[in-house]
Amino acid sequence: MNHPNRGPQGPQSNPSAAAIRVARESARLSQTQAAALIHASLGAWQKWEQGDRRMHPAFWELFRIKTKFVTV
Repeated sequence: MNHPNRGPQGPQSNPSAAAIRVARESARLSQTQAAALIHASLGAWQKWEQGDRRMHPAFWELFRIKTKFVTV
């Protein structure tokens, strides 16, 4: 039950599917480009955007660093 990908909310939490999609679209990237940018598979990216899988906070942080995407 104490899974590392199920932590508390806040800056270190998993992003929502909607936040992932908005960030990708704001960076003007396709799903394929976004996945390649953070060394993930297209299938993983699609599952993150669909809400079928939670994106690990490390991937989210890497994406935000590389795209200079700022969350509020």
